[in-house]
Amino acid sequence: MIHTLQSWGKDLMHFFFPHICAGCGSDLILQEQTVCIQCHTSIPETGFATIAGNPIEKIFYGRLPVVAATSSYFFTKDAALQNLIHALKYKGQQEVGFQLGKWMGLQLNASGRFNTIDALIPMPLFPERERKRGYNQAAVLCHGIAEITGIPVETNWFGRNKATATQTRKGRNERWENVHDSFSVMDLQKPQGKHILLVDDVITTGATLEACGTCITSIPQTKLSIATLAWASDD
Repeated sequence: MIHTLQSWGKDLMHFFFPHICAGCGSDLILQEQTVCIQCHTSIPETGFATIAGNPIEKIFYGRLPVVAATSSYFFTKDAALQNLIHALKYKGQQEVGFQLGKWMGLQLNASGRFNTIDALIPMPLFPERERKRGYNQAAVLCHGIAEITGIPVETNWFGRNKATATQTRKGRNERWENVHDSFSVMDLQKPQGKHILLVDDVITTGATLEACGTCITSIPQTKLSIATLAWASDD
């Protein structure tokens, strides 16, 4: 009897306060938290985590000494992943980012190429922008990755020392000029000798990641790898 009442109560709560998929807006079943199964399976995986010399690593050839790099999904406009990223960045839905980060963590673990990572570093936001948003979306992804991998998240080792204009509609050279001196080392001691995984939501030309990565690799004996949620090719 008690079990039946509990079940009715859950059904009633779900009727008045339905869980909506952030990817497609459909009503979620009780077992799902933020993203429906159909959206999850529709997001195209890159498979790059297992492939040395993949297209993400090639972006940084001759630009940045990267041990390994990957992007979990192909970014396509007007699709589920774009909606999920929008929900994370602009609608305050951190639970979406946490779930996406867990999926990233599963891919990283399965690849075997990121097993020596010592710390997860979210791409720093300019403090004023982070205050307005209330959080750093890359840090949310990192905490999802950490849930799966057990790798600690470090948010105070590096910082962003100036606000930058949006990278949208900028060419490769303009993107670099926009961000090349935007990052600084906040702790010289703790990153030394560590293998760091720099995490961001989307990579296009890699200019912002290169700028932050250059700051990271300026520290002696520090190794760098990169992981992003999505790859938006600028071809």
